[in-house]
Amino acid sequence: MRNYFGRGGLLAQHLGNFEPRSGQEEMASAVQELLATAMESPLGEHDQADCLVVEAETGLGKTLAYLIPAVLSGRKVVISTNTRNLQDQILQREIPFIRQHLAPKLEAICVKGRQNYLCRYRWQQLHSEQQTSLLPDERSASISQWLEETTYGDRAELSWLSSGSSLWQKICCLSHFCLGNDCPENSRCFLNRLRRDAAASQLLIVNHHLLFSDLAVRKTGYGEVLPRYEAVIFDEAHHLENVATTFFGHSFSRLQINDLLGDIERSTASLSPGPKKQLMARTSSLAASTEALASLFPQERGRFPLQQLASLHPAIRTAADSVLHTLENLEERLSDLGDSSEPWEQYANRCRDLAERLKLICAELESAEAAEDPHYTYWWERSDRNLSLFATPVDVSQELQTTLYASVAACVFTSATLTTGGSFDYFAKRLGLPEETITLSFASPFDYRNQTLLYVPGQNFPEPASPLYPQAAHGQIETLISHARGRALVLFTSFKAMETAYATLKDRLDYPVLIQGQAPRHTLLSQFSRETDSILFAVSSFWEGVDIPGESLSLLIIDKLPFEVPSDPVLMARINQIKARGGNPFFSFQVPRAIISLRQGVGRLMRSSTDRGVMAILDIRLFTKGYGRRFLKSLPPSPLTRDPQQVAHFFTDTHGNH
Repeated sequence: MRNYFGRGGLLAQHLGNFEPRSGQEEMASAVQELLATAMESPLGEHDQADCLVVEAETGLGKTLAYLIPAVLSGRKVVISTNTRNLQDQILQREIPFIRQHLAPKLEAICVKGRQNYLCRYRWQQLHSEQQTSLLPDERSASISQWLEETTYGDRAELSWLSSGSSLWQKICCLSHFCLGNDCPENSRCFLNRLRRDAAASQLLIVNHHLLFSDLAVRKTGYGEVLPRYEAVIFDEAHHLENVATTFFGHSFSRLQINDLLGDIERSTASLSPGPKKQLMARTSSLAASTEALASLFPQERGRFPLQQLASLHPAIRTAADSVLHTLENLEERLSDLGDSSEPWEQYANRCRDLAERLKLICAELESAEAAEDPHYTYWWERSDRNLSLFATPVDVSQELQTTLYASVAACVFTSATLTTGGSFDYFAKRLGLPEETITLSFASPFDYRNQTLLYVPGQNFPEPASPLYPQAAHGQIETLISHARGRALVLFTSFKAMETAYATLKDRLDYPVLIQGQAPRHTLLSQFSRETDSILFAVSSFWEGVDIPGESLSLLIIDKLPFEVPSDPVLMARINQIKARGGNPFFSFQVPRAIISLRQGVGRLMRSSTDRGVMAILDIRLFTKGYGRRFLKSLPPSPLTRDPQQVAHFFTDTHGNH
C-alpha cells in the first residue's frame, strides 16, 4: 500500500495538499490483507466471515483507505454507509479519482431502495386520460422530459420534488405494485436496468437500511434485494445495531393498513360496479376494525411496553382477532379477482403479510411466557397520526451471525467512534463479532493539543439533576458565546432543553440565533456556515453529519452527557437482559452508548487541519462520578480547563486581530 499512500505514492502525486499518514497506510494494508486472506477459499466454504474493525478518527482519510484495497482485490464488494452525504462523497469524489488514476474500467454503482425509482407502468397509469387532472401540466411536462434523459429514474435527480411528495408515492416502484414479467413496461423498467448494471459492477454503494433489507429478505428464502456479493465494508458502523434491530423485527401499524386501503381504492376504477361494491365493503370493514383496535390504546404519545396494558389485554386481543378476520376476508376477495393486469395478487399478499405480523405480535397478549421471551421485546408507539405495534429483537448478534457473517467471506467495520475508554469490547459484543476479530484504532492527525481547548464548569456548578442546573447552564452558554463572538453550535440532549434555552437566550445574545426545526436541516447548516457569527441550537441528528470547517464553528457546547432515556421499551429490554445474565447494564451498556454519542458530538468541532476551537461540556459528572473518567479518556487530547477566563484567553489569543 505504500505505493498508493506513502510519500511519493499515488495520492501524493495527484491529491493537492496530501500529507502521508501512517494510520491511513496501515488501515489500507489491513483491509487488503483481510480481503486477500478471506478470498483464498471459494465463496460458500466459510462458516463465518473474516472480520476487521477499524476506528479511524476524523482526518485520517479512511474512505480511500478501504476503497483502494477493495478495488485492487477484484472482488465484488458492498460499501455500506449510514448517510447519503457519505455516499455522495464516495460517488462524486473518490470513485472518479480512482477511475482517473488507478482503475479506469472500474464499475461502481449506487443502489437505493426501490421506492427511489420511477415505475414506468404507474407513471403511464397516472398519465392516462382518466387521471390527468391529478397531475399539474408543468409537472407532467417536466417528468416526461426527464424520462427521455434519465438512466435509472432516480428521484434524487428531480430537485424540485419535495421529500414528502404525494405525487412520487403514486409513481415510484413499490413491490406490491410490481407486475414482474407481466408488466407491459418490463423491457424498459428502470429497476431491471439498475439490477443488470449492479450485477455487472464490482462496487455497490448502498446504505445500511438497504443492506439489512437484503439480509432480511434472504433470510426468508424468497429472493434478494442486491446481487450476490463477496465482502461488505461498513462505514459509519456505530449505527449497525440500531439498523439491524429495525430489519430483524416485526411491525404492524394503522398507517400500513391505511396505505393498503388507499392503494386498493385507487385501483378499483377498472372494476365493474358489482365486484367494486363487494370489495369496498370489505375494505370498510378492515378500516373500522383497525380503528376500533387503535382506540383501545391510551392516547398518550410515546413508546411503551405492551406488558403495561395487562388490564386491557382481553379487549385488545378481541379487537386484534377482528382485524385478523377482516384481513383474511379481504385477502380472499382480492385473490378471487385474479387479474394479472391489475395488482390484486400483490394486495392479497400484503393482507397476508400484515396478518402474519399481527399474529406474531399478539403472542405477547396470549401468554405470560411471551413477556419473558429472551429474543423479542413487545411494545407499542403512538404518534400524532399513527399507532404501531412492534416485536423487536433484544439481541441482534445471533441474527448477524446467521445472516451476515454466514453469507460473505469478509466484513470490515469502520467509524470515527467505535471504542469506549479505548476498548472495542462494547461494539464487538453487541454485534456478535468472533473473538479472533482484528481491531485497529488510529487517532486523528489533527493537532488537538495546540488548536483546541476542552472546558468543563468548575466544581460549584450544579449537576444536571439539580433544579439549579437550567439557569446555570443558560448563564454558561451566554458567557461562552460572548467569548467566542458567536460562531457556536450548541447541542442539547432533549428538545425541551433546547427550546427552553432558545426562549431564554435568543434576546440576550448579540448574534443571529438559529434553532433546529425552523427550516430544513441543509438550509440551517448552509446559513450557519455562511453567517460566521451565527449560533445554532440543535438536538438529535445534528450530533452527527455536521461538517463545517472554518471559523463558523469555533465553539461547540454540549449541555449534558447523552445518556438515553431508560424507559424506552427496547432499551429497557436490553438492560433487563444484561441484568438477567448477571451483568451491570449501566457500565457495560448505557455508559458505552453515551460515550459513543458524546464522541460523535465532539467530533463536529475539528473538521480540517487548520480548524481551531473550544469544546465545552456543561456536565460536572465528568469529575464527580467514577464513570466520568471513562468519558474523559474517550475524548480528544485537548488541554482541559475549568476556568471560563481561559476560554476568553483562547479566543483572544487565537483571534486577537478580530
